[in-house]
Amino acid sequence: MPSKLPTIKMYLTVSEHTKITANAEKAGLSNSTYAKRICLGLPTPSLEKQQNRLELLRINADLGRLGGLFKLCLSEKETPLEPLHQQVRHVLKEIEARQREMKAIILSM
Repeated sequence: MPSKLPTIKMYLTVSEHTKITANAEKAGLSNSTYAKRICLGLPTPSLEKQQNRLELLRINADLGRLGGLFKLCLSEKETPLEPLHQQVRHVLKEIEARQREMKAIILSM
């Protein structure tokens, strides 16, 4: 059953159509929804940003696990790595600093 909503028809060159289709796919939207959002000045989501955000979150989780392993190493009383404890503590502080930086970047996205 055809829709009774008003439509806008536009003519595009093949390259314009290709570019709009590619941008719509990057945003995860249909051509119609993408064009509507652009024409109305609404924000369009970016799948690339979402994927980058997820990758940053994965890296942050990996850093957290690494920090947990370092803390476990420091808490073991039978570990023969006494001279390395200072270096391990330094690495822990660096990991925590990187995590804070990544969280700030993630929140700004």
